[in-house]
Amino acid sequence: MRASLGMRAVVATAASALVLPLVPAAPANADPDPAQIAQTVVASAVKKHLRKLQDIANANGGTRAAGTPGFAASRDYVAGVLKKAGYKVTLQKFDFPFFNENSTAVLQRTAPSPKTYTPTPPDGSTVGDFATMTYSGSGDVTAAVRGVDLVLPPGAEANTSSSGCEAADFAGFPAGAVALVQRGTCTFQAKAENAQAAGATAVIIMNEGQPGRTATLQGTLGEPTVHIPVVGVSFAVGQELAAAGTSVRVKTDTASEMRPTHNVIADSRWGDPNKVVQLGAHLDSVVPGPGINDNGSGSAAILEVASALGKIPTRNKLRFSFWSAEEFGTLGSEHYVANLSAEEQARIKLYLNFDMVASPNYALKIYDGDDSDATGSGPGPAGSDEIEKLFEKYFDTLRQGHVGTDFDGRSDYGAFIAAGIPSGGLFTGAEGVKTPQEQALFGGTAGEAYDSCYHQACDTIANINDKALALNTGAIATAAVVYAFSRDLPGPDSRTTAAAARTTAAAPAAHAVGAHGVPAQ
Repeated sequence: MRASLGMRAVVATAASALVLPLVPAAPANADPDPAQIAQTVVASAVKKHLRKLQDIANANGGTRAAGTPGFAASRDYVAGVLKKAGYKVTLQKFDFPFFNENSTAVLQRTAPSPKTYTPTPPDGSTVGDFATMTYSGSGDVTAAVRGVDLVLPPGAEANTSSSGCEAADFAGFPAGAVALVQRGTCTFQAKAENAQAAGATAVIIMNEGQPGRTATLQGTLGEPTVHIPVVGVSFAVGQELAAAGTSVRVKTDTASEMRPTHNVIADSRWGDPNKVVQLGAHLDSVVPGPGINDNGSGSAAILEVASALGKIPTRNKLRFSFWSAEEFGTLGSEHYVANLSAEEQARIKLYLNFDMVASPNYALKIYDGDDSDATGSGPGPAGSDEIEKLFEKYFDTLRQGHVGTDFDGRSDYGAFIAAGIPSGGLFTGAEGVKTPQEQALFGGTAGEAYDSCYHQACDTIANINDKALALNTGAIATAAVVYAFSRDLPGPDSRTTAAAARTTAAAPAAHAVGAHGVPAQ
């Protein structure tokens, strides 16, 4: 980063003096003082937005998930704040596959001897003997089990079973039976669709059986194309159910359908339209909870930064993005990038992502743009290293420790990276466990999750760490101001339309496995 806007002054004051009034815009022939602008973003205002999101969840069944009234109310609140701040606001509509397990499923062996298997509850808080597949249909079925081309015992290598992968596997399948298929060479969706077409009334997918592939199978069908119950079981349970003469009861209660939702995109009325500085955070929660840390925290922080900058003329155009359906596989940001023309992609000079910035047992994590931390996924596009260095400088000037975190594909930067757009951002940890080294840097408790309420109903306003929120809000404000006025944005100046038009097929594999890391085959 080679900015000439007094970044040291911005960094030194952004977190420690977040209470100064907004200064009037400077004359047209001079840049305003970026430090003074950054200071106007107050953490108390961010908390006000978070309390509003909590109120919305409380009024809508405890959730703000995409495709629900709670998300629609969150969308309208954010859009209203942005319009009032002076932005041109666009609601980008798209359809996505919605899923919710309404109640706990049932799996019972009814013959030759009764046995009830332990379910994995809808919130995933424990793992039982079986789990409802994401995008399973609903039903209550009692019928005989029919094994389909099973490989028992399994082969020595994974993906040796093609059970259920071909329509021919179901030749002679008795209509009305429950199909028992085995994990292997094709997707769960293909197996379930073939079983449904053959007249199965339910599908049980057992793990394959090799080391590492024996546990209860938790996975996704990818989209709502199957209308009968589909559950995953462990290899051991599958072996039991494969015995001759076995009958079962399978009951699932789900909502699985296509629903509409919206991204909220806000463009500033100032700045060079060919130099867009884009910030983003996903606005949706998971279905089981209000999502105040994940990701009300990132959304509220960038919303308040946008409010502070809305009426200040900037050199570069600012764009604030509030994504929907991230929790269903980063679908909103993928839809957005996929529908940009090559020229529109090329105008976006950098993307900053903020997903969970106030975890209660936090670590201050900066996305590793140059792979200097050897976090595993390699560097981001050219210029991502400069973004990382800006955030490092911010925390270093405050004498605040920080660590790197991987671009692992689990958030909305993935499609931007695949398009060759320099990217970066901040993260305070999810279900991962805090290390002793991180405890020494940030306090908290080593050996415990960064956020023990991750993807649960307890992710409420009480789940926010105020210090992490204030530090990261200061960092977000600093980056937004620096890049809003910078003459020298990250990345090569010659980043071409062709580079920007690269397909998102090269993105980290978040969509293939879903935002929660569940396998698709």
